[in-house]
Amino acid sequence: MRFSNRFLTIVLLALAALTSQTKTTQAQEKDNRPNILFIFSDDHAYQAIGAYDSKVNKTPNLDRIANEGMRFDRAFVTNSICGPSRAVVLTGKYGHLNGFVRNGNTFNGNQQTVSKLLQSAGYETAVIGKWHLKSTPVGFDYYHVLIGQGPYYNPPMKTTNGPINHVGYTTEIITDETLKYLKERQDSDKPFFLMYQHKAPHRNWQPGPNEINNYNNETIPEPITLFDDYKGRTSAAKNQAMTVKEHLTKYDLKLDPPRNLTPEQLKVWNAAYEKKNAEFEKLKLEGDDLIRWKYQRYVKDYLRCIDSVDKNVGRVLDYLEESGLDENTIVIYTSDQGWYLGDHGWYDKRWMYEESFRTPLMVRWPGKIKPGTVNTDMVMNLDFAQTFLDIAGAKQPEDMQGASMKPVFEGKTPEDWRKSVYYHYYEFPGAHSVAKHNGVRTERYKLINFYENKEWELFDLKEDPNELNSVYDDPNYAKIKAELEIELERLQEYYKDDGSVVNFGAERAKQQPKQLVRRFRFGDFDNTERSPHGAAVITDGKQHIFLNPSTNKFNPAYKPITLGGFIHPTADDGVIAAQGGEAMGYTMRLKDGRIQFSVRAHGQLFTAVGPAIKLNAWTHVLAVLDRNAKLGFYVDGKRIKTDVKAAFLPSAPADGFTLGLDGGSLVDDYGAANGLQGKMADFRLYWGVLEPADLESWIQPK
Repeated sequence: MRFSNRFLTIVLLALAALTSQTKTTQAQEKDNRPNILFIFSDDHAYQAIGAYDSKVNKTPNLDRIANEGMRFDRAFVTNSICGPSRAVVLTGKYGHLNGFVRNGNTFNGNQQTVSKLLQSAGYETAVIGKWHLKSTPVGFDYYHVLIGQGPYYNPPMKTTNGPINHVGYTTEIITDETLKYLKERQDSDKPFFLMYQHKAPHRNWQPGPNEINNYNNETIPEPITLFDDYKGRTSAAKNQAMTVKEHLTKYDLKLDPPRNLTPEQLKVWNAAYEKKNAEFEKLKLEGDDLIRWKYQRYVKDYLRCIDSVDKNVGRVLDYLEESGLDENTIVIYTSDQGWYLGDHGWYDKRWMYEESFRTPLMVRWPGKIKPGTVNTDMVMNLDFAQTFLDIAGAKQPEDMQGASMKPVFEGKTPEDWRKSVYYHYYEFPGAHSVAKHNGVRTERYKLINFYENKEWELFDLKEDPNELNSVYDDPNYAKIKAELEIELERLQEYYKDDGSVVNFGAERAKQQPKQLVRRFRFGDFDNTERSPHGAAVITDGKQHIFLNPSTNKFNPAYKPITLGGFIHPTADDGVIAAQGGEAMGYTMRLKDGRIQFSVRAHGQLFTAVGPAIKLNAWTHVLAVLDRNAKLGFYVDGKRIKTDVKAAFLPSAPADGFTLGLDGGSLVDDYGAANGLQGKMADFRLYWGVLEPADLESWIQPK
């Protein structure tokens, strides 16, 4: 069949019109709201970013975000610690309202989150990398997250499609998965909200194979407060446990290698550190020279981890440009809090002092943010949720407590923008022994209330930017002090912080009824014999008598603990019972012939030592964590008090309950060969504290 040229022309014009109409319809259907890329690192100090005039390192890729966008010089957190900061970002609420006030809490995913709201608003949502909130991510179409803190090498990860065991360096793996997500998104017509979250540079700062030898021939400048003596502050500053001088471990300093490397990775690691460690052994340093060596070793590994973060963020920025996504993507880089790079002689965070209270924040938004802008408005991690929603054109719930930074990005800071910020830290007793405190900061002044210590500090940040001398008792600042105390009360009321969360653990413990978790009569156990106290199990100390995986029944969260029974030891050392590991748990044991009870909460170990226990004889021994979180003992029915104040466990330990041996990740430093040698009879574990009648009936001969 033949067609005329005129007919072919008409057909081609019609097809062209139809194609044009289809493209127009597709363009109309495509959602052109901006993509949101939220890049979150862990413990990244603003002092270690080139854009913040770092004296210790260079970060060319992170600097791109500041140079092409806005750098914030007064970005603060509500609570300078990992989990609570992440919960605030997701909810736009302080920890006392979202339920996550300290590491070890479990995030309540049933509550309102910005991820759920953005999903409802038509965004495709994803989180990749560090999660650190214990519960499964909610409100995300896709997640690919570390389990707990996650290791620096070979991380197992939890995903929407099931668990995956990766081999490689975690910073690079998180970036690989982020790029994979960007390239393979399910619905490219939707805008995305992507939380790209690094583990680095969190403790213990394990460098990647490509950065492990960076800074080898350099001396990193020391902070001017490295040898701070804390004379100008309260007892809180003196009584912490986070100094470069005393509290960095051999594991931190890489005198001991990581524990989960492949043979190939261990070869690279040993090649990098064996020579350095041999040189250290020859130096035989002490005093200030040893502190300086520890600082150099610690800070170089920290900076090596940042080098990897910087390089990998650069990979993502490059892809955005190559794909054209950068033109309609707002890029935000921040950290869950600040960090001490030897400032005040410290590592870690937690304090309301500036280095940990302030966090880096850099934002790039083409066409909206003027490149190279520096902002000094007081912004907070509390503001992120509402900012994301405002960018998406979604409604901001009235119960969120922050404010959208979108007008700030555009250079139109509202006239009623905050002039002060409120802070509250809860984790004591806990890792590093930083006292509970809250406070208020204005442009020039900072008031801190260590309320359990009944101590206050006031700093004039203009005259004393390093916060070395409190002027709380200086009569020249009496008016300022009074004004700030009033402002602190106003902010507590405004943010609905009535103090009820402060004693939450103690209140729960007091309300806990006595509960028998397990009674071991041993009649059906192997290797038993008769005793005056019923069936006795014989233990050689080489294997546990009983192991129960961590379950709801064996959950000691916020509970007093009583455990013990009859023991007939044949050696001076050995674990009687244990649950948990190096982050959280408890252990009852003999050490040098004396009964000992230890509770570990948030990494900090609290230990009470009781009387000597006779060998080759039966003794009834109980260890107790009472309703006031004090440790004590009963020996043959006689109460033994101690002055040791411990802490209630905030959740179930990862390791289960074991009897006769600690066979998991160890609660104390007794080593793998730690079992009890001898016999045991009628052993019981209670949540709660026993009444005298219970104890009397227990210890009577059977």
